[in-house]
Amino acid sequence: MRTWPRRQLVRGRLTITVTDAVNIWDEVPDWGGIGARRLARGGAGLGASIWEIHPGGDYWRHFHHASDELLVVLRGRPTVGTLEGTRQLNEGDVLALPRGPQGDRTITNDTAEVVRVLMISTNIDPEVAEYPDSGKVGIWIGDEGRFFRLTDAVEHAGPE
Repeated sequence: MRTWPRRQLVRGRLTITVTDAVNIWDEVPDWGGIGARRLARGGAGLGASIWEIHPGGDYWRHFHHASDELLVVLRGRPTVGTLEGTRQLNEGDVLALPRGPQGDRTITNDTAEVVRVLMISTNIDPEVAEYPDSGKVGIWIGDEGRFFRLTDAVEHAGPE
């Protein structure tokens, strides 16, 4: 059961009291070998998610146009493919993923153990991400995400 923090104003300062600890893995969805749980995102600004990648799972190849990200390996040995090549990371490794095509990557789990990574993001709003292998583009405005195929693009000007 999830217990939400209690917020109150004390002497002009906001205090947050957590009455029960919650295991963040209790409610991780399974999207076919991979799942994620958002830890923090306060609008534009720093945010974080934890991703769990099951053996044989794949964190989709993509890159962001607005936000920089930082990957921190919490558990396991994920394989990361970037423009520089493919390499296996170890627990505690940190990898900077800059915005733009130079941050293009895929993260897979080629081991028999579950992999967990912390993704920290600058959370620029709005955001656009490209998924080169599927030909899709994701656009986020606030918390609303929309996905389109690049082949569906139309001219900007002209009659509707």
